[in-house]
Amino acid sequence: MSKQIQVYLVPGFFGFTSLGTYSYFFRVGETLTQYLKEKHQLDVELVRCATQATSSIHRRAQVLLEEVKQRGGMTADSIHFIGHSTGGLDMRLLLSPGVQLTGTGDEDVIASKTKSAISISTPHYGTPLAGFFTTMQGRHILQLITTLAHHKAGRRSIFLISKLIALAARLDDWTGRDQTFLDHLVRRLLNHVTLEADDPIWTFLETMKRDQGAILQLTPESMHLYNAAVIDRVSIDYSCIVNAAPPPTIKTAARETRSPAAAFSISLFAFLHTVTAREHVSYRYPTMNDDTRASIERMLSFPISPKSNDGISPLFSQIHGDVLYAAAADHLDIVGQFTGAGNERFTDWLVSGAPFDETQFRQVWQHAGDRIAAAER
Repeated sequence: MSKQIQVYLVPGFFGFTSLGTYSYFFRVGETLTQYLKEKHQLDVELVRCATQATSSIHRRAQVLLEEVKQRGGMTADSIHFIGHSTGGLDMRLLLSPGVQLTGTGDEDVIASKTKSAISISTPHYGTPLAGFFTTMQGRHILQLITTLAHHKAGRRSIFLISKLIALAARLDDWTGRDQTFLDHLVRRLLNHVTLEADDPIWTFLETMKRDQGAILQLTPESMHLYNAAVIDRVSIDYSCIVNAAPPPTIKTAARETRSPAAAFSISLFAFLHTVTAREHVSYRYPTMNDDTRASIERMLSFPISPKSNDGISPLFSQIHGDVLYAAAADHLDIVGQFTGAGNERFTDWLVSGAPFDETQFRQVWQHAGDRIAAAER
């Protein structure tokens, strides 16, 4: 009988398994499993985990534990976790010695089967962006996003807007512009929106409204306490893949003239990058040794500092365990949401100007696959 090896992909903040036909880990599963099979002769069962988008790390870790149990992890021969963004913190909490998420002892059973834990773009020491969302302006933004989905009238408004956007996309086709961002958005998401209360989109937004605990917990102050309490298990191989995008410039923005959507996205990234670059004066990131810093700069091809980030997570905050690879990418590029991914034009939700492409995407997941294979030896 062949060995049962499971690999769990854990999504981050605002994470989901799929919405409409959008997948959080776009083509990651196929890329990783194919590489493990062809390069290392390993057959693995890959699980794309569900999560609670903005819930506390404790609750997200509970959801992860239940996912492992439901997918047969308690009887698997070996388990590997790959956590993107906050997903890396969820897996670390689940695997920490002595943690009690359920009081059943299931945590120790899962940890005893776990060979490796790879974090990707994870803010292990917090992100200044979380601090922004605890301000009055940040809370208003989140409240606006989530409140509409909580009431029937709000859902109707969003439903009507989605239909008007779909109509605009069809009218636009008559002028010969039939492959725009609007067409892509309508086809992959808006055509799937319904008024049913249990529609995945409303469920996703309702979960966000109910629990936003992770926002507080991802601040540098709170992560200071997290790291004091959550420790690594010696039997597990911990490593990380890090990333950062070049700082946005006026020249970068000037190149993004493809559409109003691209112009808006690059402006949004510039704002996120500026906020995330503000290191907390009292809770600074750990010092990076010279060899690690030089290695990361070689892979990124630009100098780094505590200000370096991917628009969400500071680079210096992403270091945990061995650094497997450093990608010049924004926060979503690295999970397959980059321009031209899978030969689709509109797969980049966060236009940053980072030179991330299919080659780097495969390198990221090949490095993850190599680490999984090494842990299996």
